[in-house]
Amino acid sequence: QVQLVESGGGLVQAGGSLRLSCVVSGRTVSNYAMGWFRQAPGKEREFAATINWNGDTTRYATSVKGRFTISRDVYKNTVYLQLNSLKPEDTAVYYCATANRPYSLGYVSQAQYDYWGQGTQVTVSS
Repeated sequence: QVQLVESGGGLVQAGGSLRLSCVVSGRTVSNYAMGWFRQAPGKEREFAATINWNGDTTRYATSVKGRFTISRDVYKNTVYLQLNSLKPEDTAVYYCATANRPYSLGYVSQAQYDYWGQGTQVTVSS
């Protein structure tokens, strides 16, 4: 059984930083692309960042590029999202997800991910 558990969210002032973690069990992150998505209140869930299966290629949404960094620790089977220079519009529930096939590129589309975590709330105050 594949499970993803996010943590690290919280309340932070604008300009601050957070590091989100996603611990994966039942699937090896070194073989699968991983993604981070977010859902703001009243909005659709949207892509934030992805890392490909071997960890050498990342991709970001335009809105977070240069401020967020996706990474992974294969020994801990954990994926991270470092959030810097946070803005109030970054307020959302952040979800991690694992790609639906091994040895793939990172995907922007949610349809390419088959397991999701429960989410962690990030709130940025102005």
